[in-house]
Amino acid sequence: MFAVGNPFGIGQTVTMGIVSALGRATRNTPYEDFIQTDAAINPGNSGGALVDAEGRLIGINSSILSRSGGNEGIGFAIPSNMARDVLQGLVTDGKVTRGYLGVMPQDITPVLARKLDLKDATGAVLTQVTPKSPAAKAGLESGDVVVEYNGKPIRDARHLRLEVARSTPGDTVPVKIRRDGDSKTIKVTPKERPEQMELGQDAAPKDDEGTLNGVGVADLTREARREHNIRDSVKGVLVSDVEQDSKAWEAGLRPGDVILEINKESVTAADQAVKLTENPKDKTTLLKVWNRNGTQFIVVDETAAK
Repeated sequence: MFAVGNPFGIGQTVTMGIVSALGRATRNTPYEDFIQTDAAINPGNSGGALVDAEGRLIGINSSILSRSGGNEGIGFAIPSNMARDVLQGLVTDGKVTRGYLGVMPQDITPVLARKLDLKDATGAVLTQVTPKSPAAKAGLESGDVVVEYNGKPIRDARHLRLEVARSTPGDTVPVKIRRDGDSKTIKVTPKERPEQMELGQDAAPKDDEGTLNGVGVADLTREARREHNIRDSVKGVLVSDVEQDSKAWEAGLRPGDVILEINKESVTAADQAVKLTENPKDKTTLLKVWNRNGTQFIVVDETAAK
């Protein structure tokens, strides 16, 4: 396995290693499915190719896990299939469209597996099914254990969320479940994920692109609080997605953060947050943000955005 890049800006460099693991997540967000490699990846390698011994593209170098900031033999690459899907979506639709079922999945522990009469602790149990959602209309119920989605075995809750997100809205997919000790297959038709709203979206006037581009927000539901360990006293909107090449990412905003204020105005709903980013006076946005490290102010300056 070879990693190609431009570490520290010194010029094109190739490093060698092995694939250490598959299906890695580093920031606990729903869309991570990294290839882990011990090939040296350093700052500047991001965007470079990870290829096998025959020159076939395996992944796109993305990040490292490091205490020092340099290579420690734990690097991550986006699988080439995932990168291709994103590229095709951008070329065809101008955006990345993710599937939505309307379920809240949970990992299965060995103790839970015994209680659910399962042979092992693989799969994802549905703790909640949203009324009138694609899952509810198809007949999925709380307590169902999803063991396969669209023909792919499901390892855990994160894996199910990832596979659902990869679904094409409108396509019917088979979902194999375990219910009350019996197996059955239910056909589900995902729709486009509705709870994520893009800030700086195209709804703004053509001569004003809005602010906080590349940031997705969602209402702070009870399920979201439980998933991200957000206490009830925190009032705001959940950051569901932040593009890594955005100014918001550079400023330190991350998925799982909660936006409390936008330009000193409190926000409590995703649609309100969207409106506050339309028709801005300038391209600099002051955010008051809560995360597990506490509350802080972040300034997102998009005056020099590409």
